[in-house]
Amino acid sequence: MNKPAGKIAAEPMTLQIRKIGNSIGIILPSEFAARHDFKEGDKLDVVEQPGNAVRLSPHDPAFAKAMDIARKGMKIYHNALAELAK
Repeated sequence: MNKPAGKIAAEPMTLQIRKIGNSIGIILPSEFAARHDFKEGDKLDVVEQPGNAVRLSPHDPAFAKAMDIARKGMKIYHNALAELAK
C-alpha cells in the first residue's frame, strides 16, 4: 500500500459524506481505490493539516507504535525538551 508519490489525477474529486448505519462515511470510487491499492477492510490514518485540510494515508502499525512511544517520551521529558528548544 505504501507507494511513492506518483502522478496525481488532473481533476479534483468531490466525495459526499453519507450516513452508513449509525455513522457517517465517504465512499471512494473504485478507480481511485484501485489506483491506490485500497481494499475493503484496509485501515487509513487521517491527519489534520493546516487550512482545514485532511490527509489520508494507509495505516502502518509500526509507525503508529513508534509514534506512541515518541509521545510518551515527549510527555515524560516535556520540561527538558522545552529547555532544549530555547
